[in-house]
Amino acid sequence: MLMKGNEAICKAAIRAGCKAYFGYPITPQNEITEYMAAHMEQAGGVWVQAESETAAINMVYGAVAVGVRAMTSSSSPGIALKQEGISFLAGADLPCLIVNITRAGPGLGGILPSQADYFQVTRGGGNGDYFTPVYAPYSVQELADLTQHAFHVADRYRTPVMLLADGILGQMMEPAEIHDAPIAECDKSWVADGEGDRPRNIITSIDLSGERLETMNLQRMERYKQILENEVMVESSIQEGDEVAIVAYGLSARIVLDSIAKLRDEGIKVGLIRPITLWPFPSHAFIDLPKSVKHILVAELSMGQMIEDVRLAVMDRYPVHFYGRTGGMVFEPYEVVDKVRAIIQEER
Repeated sequence: MLMKGNEAICKAAIRAGCKAYFGYPITPQNEITEYMAAHMEQAGGVWVQAESETAAINMVYGAVAVGVRAMTSSSSPGIALKQEGISFLAGADLPCLIVNITRAGPGLGGILPSQADYFQVTRGGGNGDYFTPVYAPYSVQELADLTQHAFHVADRYRTPVMLLADGILGQMMEPAEIHDAPIAECDKSWVADGEGDRPRNIITSIDLSGERLETMNLQRMERYKQILENEVMVESSIQEGDEVAIVAYGLSARIVLDSIAKLRDEGIKVGLIRPITLWPFPSHAFIDLPKSVKHILVAELSMGQMIEDVRLAVMDRYPVHFYGRTGGMVFEPYEVVDKVRAIIQEER
């Protein structure tokens, strides 16, 4: 079915068992709020347009605390307003999906696409020791598939999960196939639903005992360790003979594919490393690269944020270069081609 990226997220979420959506309008994600308003009730769920982004994320907290699959969505500055609530969700070990269809910033910025929220979503964003798994789709089909996968990961590890896209991916139309996604069995004995004769469950992120709070943080870090071991996703086309490995995610990766085709036509051998999880970052993809690889180029629609994780992954084994645009400007394939030519020329 031909559909917009924002629409694909909604269809996939509903067929993954999402029963509650809480949002607030902001461009370029408004189609998500609009679609959920039209379809959640007939799917047996609830939809609320909250009075603010802060209210919306706290409504998610209440819904997931009683065991319901719930989500919210926003764009860049709206996600910033949700950060306190996201930290509360992480501190209370509550699973949910948070969708960020990014726009340019800082501040209100503009409605054009950007990838400058990388630090915001991969470094927790709120206060305290926590992370959120982050998925970065690059097609409408992946927007649907990773939405459903994100719900499963959230439940499995009791954590908020982020889906990171941008205004172009949210607005573009492509064919996609949406499947039912049966809810995997997982322990939800922790929910505060008033059912059964068990001891009372208390869901909160506060504990005034340093010893207990430390124990909770250490237990959470053990779950993050499991995520690091089991949930990393990456796609790599690097092969023997490639001189440059280009690292790009989301929309940038789509553009880079055209750049790579042009460079190969010229006899310049390059390949792509496409992180699909931004946290955990796929550092293993940079180990044992072919000996022919001499340079790493990070292509990103920002002033260079993912480059920090790439440098940590390569550990000075390769020079790391950067090419990016900001403010909502999107680079063309030829710009990346010119950058790779310059790198190769300098090497020679």
